[in-house]
Amino acid sequence: MVEEDNILRIVKEDILRILGEEKKKVSMKSVKEEIRVSHSYISDAINALGEEKLISVEGDFIKLTDNGQDKAKDVVEKHLVLENYFKKIKNKEEAHKIAHILEHYIFGEVIKNIRKLSTLKESGVPLTECKLRKEVMVVDITIPDNELFERIISMGVFPGEKISLTNKIPGSVIVRAGHKKLAIGKDIAKEIKILEQY
Repeated sequence: MVEEDNILRIVKEDILRILGEEKKKVSMKSVKEEIRVSHSYISDAINALGEEKLISVEGDFIKLTDNGQDKAKDVVEKHLVLENYFKKIKNKEEAHKIAHILEHYIFGEVIKNIRKLSTLKESGVPLTECKLRKEVMVVDITIPDNELFERIISMGVFPGEKISLTNKIPGSVIVRAGHKKLAIGKDIAKEIKILEQY
């Protein structure tokens, strides 16, 4: 149930982002083509957004209400902050994909941190060089494999987030991210750049 709720939340945010970027009514067909999940999730998300009075449905088209425009603006802004941050090290298409993944996992304080990080990015060192039990901020993740990148993000390790290294064991490091403890292989940890002072 939690996973289904999470998927529904992500689909709702994607619909708001699409409508916020288009700034006009959008066909349900184009929404279904852009969001690659089962159509039942899209229908459930559209119904929920309608009940929340964030969108209105007009035949085969949906559009934002006034309240929906405010919510969509927040989603689009978060996406753009992330995309602009990653454009410094990735091409435009990769930056867009990364922003699309990250936008569902991060919230207010992290976005503020990412804005700050834009000037500090070059200072990051690999997570493997972090001192034990010191809170640090993730400044970059240079993992080229998108699936692995998304898995690391979904575990709570992403740019702008504060984490701490709790232990080093042969082949891995143990990290506390929020309320979770994670074991990360050293080859992956080398691709996670951190700042000790921010």
